Amino acid sequence: MAAVQEVWLAEPRGFCAGVDRAIDIVERALAKFGAPVYVRHEIVHNRHVVADLRARGAVFVEDLDDVPPGAVLVFSAHGVSRAVQAEAQRRGFRIFDATCPLVTKVHVEVAKLRREGYEFFLIGHAGHPEVEGTMGQVDGGIHLIETLHDVARVQPSQTERLAVVTQTTLSVDDTAEILAALRARFPALREPKQQDICYATQNRQDAVKALARQVDVVIVVGSPSSSNTNRLRELAERLGVRTYMVDDASQLRDEWLADAPRVGVTAGASAPEALVQGVVQRLKTLGATAVRRMTGPVETMRFPLPKGLKV
Repeated sequence: MAAVQEVWLAEPRGFCAGVDRAIDIVERALAKFGAPVYVRHEIVHNRHVVADLRARGAVFVEDLDDVPPGAVLVFSAHGVSRAVQAEAQRRGFRIFDATCPLVTKVHVEVAKLRREGYEFFLIGHAGHPEVEGTMGQVDGGIHLIETLHDVARVQPSQTERLAVVTQTTLSVDDTAEILAALRARFPALREPKQQDICYATQNRQDAVKALARQVDVVIVVGSPSSSNTNRLRELAERLGVRTYMVDDASQLRDEWLADAPRVGVTAGASAPEALVQGVVQRLKTLGATAVRRMTGPVETMRFPLPKGLKV
């Protein structure tokens, strides 16, 4: 049985600009207004991030009925429907919108083209808050597509003005397959000028493809509720590498690493780097003597904060 010898770190990994901004908004709101600060839905899908902010005074809710009058309210990075926005404004909350600007871009596109008479296909996962928020930008005329089977059975009311948008955290390869099927069935389909899958999702998936070629096992750090983290796990598995997803180092199991001298580590876009380093330290206790950082694009994207929170 070969012990762990090398750890290979994917580049890039972990936090993206949208997640950085969302967490920063909650932290600054707490610093400026004091606890409690209410957050509709988990600010990002990571158990450790949510627990840390909760300990500092953030209160996570799913229903606006649970937010008292006059409270500070933050919308999560995943975005909300127009109905939720309107209801929050009607109730007079002090609102800070942490919706990722790349999700907002999709919302703006949907609203604009709907006014021009378009119907939409939204490629995404039912029940995900980003999907609910995007579908809630319009009153009807949007069809959720999860699989190729959905492409075959969807029935828009017309075929002249059809457009497609996607959830930002999907598998690039799976989405391309569904998009090709939609294009084949609806040749007049209007596609985004730039793909909706965000740059960070694309970069992390590309990094996992490179990582999987070099290692015996892949460890993906992130929470089960995180869509982009699950896509990383699925992608590595599809490439034929044993892959495990963990919230933190405490979930690593020795038997996973049997006969795995080279262990690859990556993290979803909502997983803090401290959790990655915890996994690396655990692997060192199992025998790893070298840590290799793969090459990859350097991400310099930064998003501005909402007014009222800037220092």
